[in-house]
Amino acid sequence: MVAFHASALDGVAANPALPTPLLLRLLTFDGGGHGPPRRALQRAALPEPAIAAILAHPLQRARIDFAMSAGARPAERARLVDDPSPKVRAALAYGPEWPDPRTPVAPLPDAVCARLLDDPDPSVRTALLESPYLTPAFVASLATHGEPEARRIAVREWEALPAGERSALSVDPDPEVRRAAALWECRRDVRLTTELLRDPKAAARALRYGLLTFADAERCIAERTHLASLAENPSLPADLVERLATDPDEAVRLAVSLRPELDEPQRMAIDFTVGDHARGDVEWVRHGLTDPEVLRRAATSAHPLLRRTAAQSPHLPSDLLRRLARTEDPVVENLLSIHHPDTPQEILMRVFARLGGTFSAWMAQTHPRFPRHGLAARYADHPDGNYRRLAVRDPAATSELIERLSHDPEVWTRQAAASDPRLPLGRLREALHVPELASSAGANPALPEEEMTAVVDRADVSA
Repeated sequence: MVAFHASALDGVAANPALPTPLLLRLLTFDGGGHGPPRRALQRAALPEPAIAAILAHPLQRARIDFAMSAGARPAERARLVDDPSPKVRAALAYGPEWPDPRTPVAPLPDAVCARLLDDPDPSVRTALLESPYLTPAFVASLATHGEPEARRIAVREWEALPAGERSALSVDPDPEVRRAAALWECRRDVRLTTELLRDPKAAARALRYGLLTFADAERCIAERTHLASLAENPSLPADLVERLATDPDEAVRLAVSLRPELDEPQRMAIDFTVGDHARGDVEWVRHGLTDPEVLRRAATSAHPLLRRTAAQSPHLPSDLLRRLARTEDPVVENLLSIHHPDTPQEILMRVFARLGGTFSAWMAQTHPRFPRHGLAARYADHPDGNYRRLAVRDPAATSELIERLSHDPEVWTRQAAASDPRLPLGRLREALHVPELASSAGANPALPEEEMTAVVDRADVSA
């Protein structure tokens, strides 16, 4: 019964119809030392009394879960900036762990980040500097910070820094900061690039981005030094690009094939191979995912990695979206289904069929274009349970069908039916007592308040 209570309670914690008094009871729950259910702590749009209860919760684990909530607003999470536990402050500093890829995480206010960066505990400072959710303005502000690691992070915003700050970072007393600054400045400084080529820690990156002399480039080709990096260098002379395009190393030829200045005939004349599952992360395309011209060049290319990178843009115009949808590339289809809100329904269905499991369930539940109408007639009796659960999504599905599917041999289908508000109340109450269905039933918005209260009572959550 302990596992059953825990599972049902977890579902009730996520129930959109959960009344505030019950939510407050859950948020003050000790949970045998584990704290309240995470799904209660990370609900979106928590009322003020709930936030206050979390901030004052005696268990560190509860405050950590809220600090890393993607559902909470930054100003709400920021109220943990003075939490007595450095683990809570570190969780706040880093930010949400598993955000929805379609919903950018709003960063903490810069003033809060500044306080966390001056935190007396080094783990908090480290967590902040490792966070992917810092604003560019805050990162740039670190250029004059007292900590070397902060100044090194500031180099990421090199082009936005005033000339004086760039000069200071270039002669910084810390060697890692100087190296990071040099690796940015070498893009327009031949002498600096030559110096960095003698630094084993910097040579590969300098070859990839630095402004090269012809002699340095030829020497690296002769010595076969980091050739795949060299093949990407924007300043590489055209005749050396042509030489590397026929290099015996396949990775070098592939790198050349991705250069932005090549036209389509030049690109496709190179003998390169792309793995069936290579995701595509072409830097000049990735940096241009909002640029119509870059997207058009990449999406209309015959190069799979250019198309796959373009497929990660939610800004593709309709004609390019249709074109990519016709490529019959599973990786392109997968990426479109994650990133583009207007991905055609037939693509979404193919991805659903191909990937199954948790990803397909997430996509079916969250993608705005995933089909709903007609699914009951098509899939209620499908031999694959992965498809039978789709019948639950159909607005026309009857309560009788939902009840039938709640007894389906496939557990995912049973769980989908148990969470559907059309499930007859008798079966919904029964599902609360079935361990693998209890969480889904607890989250069902049709669950009466008295049943939610009974679940909370049975779990010994104090009133």
